[in-house]
Amino acid sequence: MRTISFLIILVISLGTEAAAPAAVQTPSREAVQQALRRAVEFYRTKVATEGGYHYYYAEDLSYGRSEHGEGPTQIEVQREATPIVGLAFLSAYEATEDRYYLESARAVAYALVKGQLCSGGWDYVIEFDPAKRQRLPYRVEGKCDGKESAGRAQDSTPTTLDDNVTQAAVRVLMRVDLALDFKDQPIHDATRFALEQLSKAQYPNGAWPQRYREFPDPAKFPARQASYPATWSRIWPGANYQQFYTFNDNTVSDAIDLFLEAARVYNEPRYRAVAEKGGGFILLAQMPEPQPAWAQQYDFEMHPAWARVFEPPSVTGGESQGIMKTLLVLYRETGDKKYLAAVVRALAYLRRSVLPPMEHLSEARARIPRGAPVLARFYELKTNRPLYITKGTRISVPGKSVALVGGYQLSYTDESVIQHYGVLVDGSELNAIGAELDFLSHADAAAVKRPLKLRGLSPWSTPSPARSATPNFDAHVSRIVSELDSRGAWVETGSIGKTGQIVSVFAAKEMVVKIGDRVMPLKENETLEVYEGRERPRERIIRSSTFAENVETLCEWLAARR
Repeated sequence: MRTISFLIILVISLGTEAAAPAAVQTPSREAVQQALRRAVEFYRTKVATEGGYHYYYAEDLSYGRSEHGEGPTQIEVQREATPIVGLAFLSAYEATEDRYYLESARAVAYALVKGQLCSGGWDYVIEFDPAKRQRLPYRVEGKCDGKESAGRAQDSTPTTLDDNVTQAAVRVLMRVDLALDFKDQPIHDATRFALEQLSKAQYPNGAWPQRYREFPDPAKFPARQASYPATWSRIWPGANYQQFYTFNDNTVSDAIDLFLEAARVYNEPRYRAVAEKGGGFILLAQMPEPQPAWAQQYDFEMHPAWARVFEPPSVTGGESQGIMKTLLVLYRETGDKKYLAAVVRALAYLRRSVLPPMEHLSEARARIPRGAPVLARFYELKTNRPLYITKGTRISVPGKSVALVGGYQLSYTDESVIQHYGVLVDGSELNAIGAELDFLSHADAAAVKRPLKLRGLSPWSTPSPARSATPNFDAHVSRIVSELDSRGAWVETGSIGKTGQIVSVFAAKEMVVKIGDRVMPLKENETLEVYEGRERPRERIIRSSTFAENVETLCEWLAARR
């Protein structure tokens, strides 16, 4: 028995030793610096188009693509492309003080300058094809002819505030302008022009639209408190919503935070006044009881309104969280407790509106992290019943509007609902918002100001604790360095598609596909894509968001060990 016991102990001991984690190899500072330089040189010299970027590229760089643009003559202005790459270059400059990285950021800023519209902002895409540029109202082309002062673009291309497009572009320009000590005149002029035009585009009540082509006439848009409409259509009316007062995708919140930062960078009190005017709109837009939160967009009567076919008039559990964080930022910047009072009411309402747990998760519910509180994105006006949008088949043809077949109706159940847009949202931030509200309510207002240097494109509050303090950070950095290929690229698995896509069909229910005499099943939630030629879609890609995230991580590691 003693021999058997000894053998058991020996086996357990050996197994324990084998399972013990290997010591983490700390990367050298030189290795991290070399990896950073190789990655930035590759992205700047091999990937960039006129200094700007797409979302992702084929591994061999033969094709680049974004949500709205594609190909070698276009770049994307949405945050996942040009803006985050520009900010990554700035982080590299701050971490190393190597002016190569500052010049890389300057190149991004010049790309943005070339895409600035006469109305002051940006569209989703910047076009560099000379023939196509002739038809676009780019300010650097000298085509504005004084029309920018009246707020009229030369053609139908609007300034876009949707998806943080213009706000992100201005943040990048502003921070590059600051890093260059305001001495690069084209960058400085473009930044100040954008801020002036955006302030003119603000409605008298403090709101901004999703997009604008001209400046609002104050006489036509009186400030009024939000209220419930007497009735509202359950069927999408197809109206143009782009000029409505818009919180959707944090449009107003991003504009407010942009102007708060601009007030610091340029020491301009009038920019802070623009931000506070935006804060005043948030207070006006807070719905009365029984739903004291916010809608995604409001018509000019200050009633919640339809936008797209899957965005009904409602009180939103999604954007309302971002709005509350913006109010907390405004309190940090101003010390005015009216912003906290609005958060108190909204937070209590949203906590009451958390959906009950489900034993058997629906498809939509399963997309929320397990254990997280779940909020409906849309709550029906007054009744507070969650609203959902039923699933429909989507047919996409390049250059054409997306065709919707079936579905897209309002529903009170989350069974068989759209997947491309979250009808349920994670409510995990409610606790963090509540904790910050409690802290700010009891703290000295003078001691809670945000740091002078802000980071990111939506820096709602103070940054989270540095990852460099975590035990696994060295291993994470070592992995990032090791995954860089010989060119200086991070390549990953993913589908970019390729130029020449003919059609894409998302199946809302089971279907069959017939090719000649062959019939194949197309399951619910699968997508059928058809391309020209014989080449299969790309499966190895280079992604701008991965590049930016990895560069920021290397910079954080270097800064912590400076």
